[in-house]
Amino acid sequence: MNYQKLLHVVGAAAVLCCSGVGAQAQSVYRIVGPDGKVTFSDKPPATQAQGKVVSTGTGAAGAASVSSLPFELRQVATKFPVTLYTSAKCSPCDSGRAMLNARGIPFTERTISTNEDTESLQRIAGDSSLPFMTIGGQRLKGFSDAEWAQYLDAAGYPKASALPTGYKNAPATPLVVVQKSAAPAPKVEEKPAPPPPPPLPDKTPDNPAGIKF
Repeated sequence: MNYQKLLHVVGAAAVLCCSGVGAQAQSVYRIVGPDGKVTFSDKPPATQAQGKVVSTGTGAAGAASVSSLPFELRQVATKFPVTLYTSAKCSPCDSGRAMLNARGIPFTERTISTNEDTESLQRIAGDSSLPFMTIGGQRLKGFSDAEWAQYLDAAGYPKASALPTGYKNAPATPLVVVQKSAAPAPKVEEKPAPPPPPPLPDKTPDNPAGIKF
């Protein structure tokens, strides 16, 4: 490794260490208010009554899978989680995914297929180019086998797979997951009360049956 390349890797390690778990704060919430107005926030909606669209960086599925990793790999994956953003019919995305799988890198995959996905990706990455990968707080745009390997090395990921037998990354999920609030129960129309029956005719000695014409 020449001196310039060494500086590049050392610089990558410094950025990763300084950024910590920044990628875990990349959740973006698209909130649809009762009036239909759409807003974006890094905080979840205050009430469940609001329709909402939630996108996440490393989700619960990714966190659960990390817990089953060997101790040293789990330490790295917790400190510098890897998230890969992809789309369908994207050859560089396929190459990036294959590279991570071949090296045994535990990662979370988010797919971009809707306008909401693209909007959220632009908020996270600054543009919508794919593939896009985060290692902790480090952002890598486009696939480069050599560059990705350098940053994974700098983060401390093993060069050869240390995944347990049978381990599988969680299935890819959309970057933006739509969660709409339940529709309010339909109002039951109150039926008017039936009119009271007409009063019975008065009975008299001349008309004991109370018949009227």
